[in-house]
Amino acid sequence: MDPLTEDASSPDKSEAPARPSTSTKKGSAFWLSLVALLVTVLLSALDLSAVSIALPTITADLGGADNYVWVGSAYGLSSTAILPLSGCLANIFGRKPIILFFIAFFALGSALAGAAQNMNMLIAARTVQGVGGGGIISITGILISDLVPLAERGVYQGVFNLVWAAASGIGPPMGGALAQKASWRWLFYLNLPISAVSFALVVIFLKVRVPEGSVWEKLKRVDWIGNLIVVAGSALAITGLTFAGIKFPWNSAPVLAPLIIGLVLIGLFILYEAQVPREPTIPWRVVNNRTTLSAYVSTFAHGVGVISMIYYLPVYFQACKGFGPIHAGVVMLPTALVISPFAVVAGIAIKVLGKYRPNNVVGWVLIILGYGVLSLLKLDSSAGQWVGYQIILSVGLGLIYSSTVFPTLAPLPVENVASALAFLAFVRSFAQTWGITIASTILQNELKTKLPEDFTSLFPQGLEIAYAAIPVIGTLEEPLRTEVRVAFAQSLSIIWKTMIGFSGLGFISVLFMKEIKLVSHVDKRFALEQGDHESQDDPEKEATVVASPVQ
Repeated sequence: MDPLTEDASSPDKSEAPARPSTSTKKGSAFWLSLVALLVTVLLSALDLSAVSIALPTITADLGGADNYVWVGSAYGLSSTAILPLSGCLANIFGRKPIILFFIAFFALGSALAGAAQNMNMLIAARTVQGVGGGGIISITGILISDLVPLAERGVYQGVFNLVWAAASGIGPPMGGALAQKASWRWLFYLNLPISAVSFALVVIFLKVRVPEGSVWEKLKRVDWIGNLIVVAGSALAITGLTFAGIKFPWNSAPVLAPLIIGLVLIGLFILYEAQVPREPTIPWRVVNNRTTLSAYVSTFAHGVGVISMIYYLPVYFQACKGFGPIHAGVVMLPTALVISPFAVVAGIAIKVLGKYRPNNVVGWVLIILGYGVLSLLKLDSSAGQWVGYQIILSVGLGLIYSSTVFPTLAPLPVENVASALAFLAFVRSFAQTWGITIASTILQNELKTKLPEDFTSLFPQGLEIAYAAIPVIGTLEEPLRTEVRVAFAQSLSIIWKTMIGFSGLGFISVLFMKEIKLVSHVDKRFALEQGDHESQDDPEKEATVVASPVQ
């Protein structure tokens, strides 16, 4: 028997008849809940995209450029580590109290980050903020699944991706404007009123069911051992990745020891979860079928690639073209303006066709092509080239953004949705940490060999050359200035060529996906309290997915 079955607990599942489609009347409670979630998504998306463009300015202001990489990595570490636990908490305590907790935690981290007086304080604040941001992303995805059946989710998934992409487009110019004209601190302070609005909307409008039981009884149900293992493993692995290629060589003990131990612990976490008799954080069936597993691989490849573009395409515009933070943010708009509509197109296509594999195939082909042409960018590349190349890549990224959730959930019972989506968010976040580390290591190593020696000698060992060099490039005399800019263009090209390889992995993962019929019901344990979202099925029926391959 194939160890990666479509449902390890039900071998004959693929031959069962699909549950008939049901109509779902969506009234005011549904739409108001949707608005609350959209504002919450906007909150986390704006922060992620705005901070990346302002990092050179933040580093120059606070100093501590040797710890620059931790500004992103601390956020990534905490947001990644919390993700498996977030799904577990959502199942046990209910969605609403947990998302409120994470919004409050995100606001606290934002306030601390805005008040940071040195790099270490900023890194600590970003760690707190990351717990909130990771939880927001995870619980929002889970709530969408509670409100909308998988068969209907294409359009709604596209709308959420539209908001995320639009925020990603607004974020860079906003971050650049604040960093250049006002203060980078407002990047974090602006999160506070948005957090307050999000918190209020969730409290007032999100009327979803909450499991019964006392707090103490619920705490005893949490898989604390499993979560301790995955938190420790994530923290160690990300610490190793953060040091890799910047502070220490990849083959050094400070890199290899935490990285290897961390990856082993993550592997042990998955094996441990298979043995947990009751309420595991990640049920074994979530990772024991090839379609869901292939979606996780695709998500990992996508996460590595997209974060590399978000962090290092602005470096091209600032280092090679000499654009300021505002201008660099504006010229990234083609990415957001294209990703947005194609995220919606992807959702509509899945809703109309009832199939997700075509989106995944086309998306990965375009991403491979997009990174290929992006690697051709040179110092003197025209605006038509860098706009056109962004468009090709962004079409593919938009298609994939909303397409991996469907093969993730299609083979699974709806009671496993929260765990599966929390692990999907974990994979994406972990991949983004790898993406930042791989891209920064490539750029650092390439710049060391390509930059003139009299220029690199200005920066101490262990410093992130790219972000330390950008503010001073414009002050250099010719021909040194042009030599430095050419070195940046050539080094960034290596990053995009590497991303072609990761995109190839994403394309290969699609070959292992089976086309599973999308179900048309939700888990009623966490549905809206009002009756305006109830399906026409008997509410007493067990909400279990019955899926069959589409012929």
